[in-house]
Amino acid sequence: MPNMSRDEEYMYNWTHSNPQRLTIPAHGSNVITALLISHGRIISASDDREMHVYSSTTGKLVHKLTGHEGGIWTLAVSPSLPDVLVSGATDSTIRFWNLATGKCTHIFGGHAETVRCLKIVTPSWIYIDGEKQKWPKRSLVVTGSRDRTLRVWKLPRGDGTNGTPSELLEPESNPCHIHELKGHTDVVRDLAVYKNLAVSASYDTTVKVWNLITAECKWTLEGHTRKVYSVAIDQERNQVVSGAMDGTARIWSLETGQTLYTLTGHLYLVNLTAVSTSNIVTAASDATVRVWNPSTGALKYRLEAHTGAITCFQHDERKILTGSDGKLIMWDIKTGEVVKEMVKDITGVWQVAYEGDLCVAAASVEEMTYLEVWNFAEEAESEGGI
Repeated sequence: MPNMSRDEEYMYNWTHSNPQRLTIPAHGSNVITALLISHGRIISASDDREMHVYSSTTGKLVHKLTGHEGGIWTLAVSPSLPDVLVSGATDSTIRFWNLATGKCTHIFGGHAETVRCLKIVTPSWIYIDGEKQKWPKRSLVVTGSRDRTLRVWKLPRGDGTNGTPSELLEPESNPCHIHELKGHTDVVRDLAVYKNLAVSASYDTTVKVWNLITAECKWTLEGHTRKVYSVAIDQERNQVVSGAMDGTARIWSLETGQTLYTLTGHLYLVNLTAVSTSNIVTAASDATVRVWNPSTGALKYRLEAHTGAITCFQHDERKILTGSDGKLIMWDIKTGEVVKEMVKDITGVWQVAYEGDLCVAAASVEEMTYLEVWNFAEEAESEGGI
């Protein structure tokens, strides 16, 4: 591929190559509820109460993480400590894991119901009382729950006692517990963080903006008429994007707490939202994905190729991957056109994640669950996959 820039070569590999492909049986017949890629590891969580850690190059199961007493809904890996995994589950606990050893190191209690979402806050430079400071001093974890609250924790240090977790730590006796954020009157469904702000989406029809230093609610964003399912922060424009069961997405100002634009057109629940430099992407149960201008709220493209509710997507400045009714589709985000169907003729696609040249989809075929892995940096000798 002479005379191609690195960016052009990357996109060419994704759109024209025949990548190496692995198919990994995973979690039996259970649904994969969370999926991420981190430092050569593929990490999946399921309603079977387990998390699996696989090698992205061989597909080998490296660790099976067990201990949660309910289905696992949310995962995050610390950007600064890539061996630290955090999980939240229907057993209402947050667990911390050492990915090098596969051991649980800490168990935090405090929530009264399912931990539905969590995010890690890493240190950054911000202004506090007019003075530029690095905050937080050490990474934080923010969790949201069906119990209507959020909680803020310090990321624990060390591996517990010889890699074995201590007993369940409740907030009163947990030195890592910092704040409980109260105000929502129904389930906290989604969460986004940026510097010292957390933004929460709730079934109470509101979005709340929290100051993580003071634990104060800065804004309550009101305008949706039904449950709010998804939220994202537009860091470049200091905005928040939310999606709700009322079929709309909204763009809000973090400066004033006011609605800037209401994005209409979806027919049903807008269950997924995401923001990049040039685009807002929303996905809904009406089987469509829409791409919007984040500065004006204008619709750019309506992506229609699925026949069922969109279950997952990921996007960047060049492409969107969408999963739904037995298909995983790649789109050109600059034209709104289908590039190719990466998976088809299966039962369903539950999750998709990609990082660099690596892409992973969690799919079901009849009654079994698989991880489908593509390495776009390597050419395959023959077609493979499910």
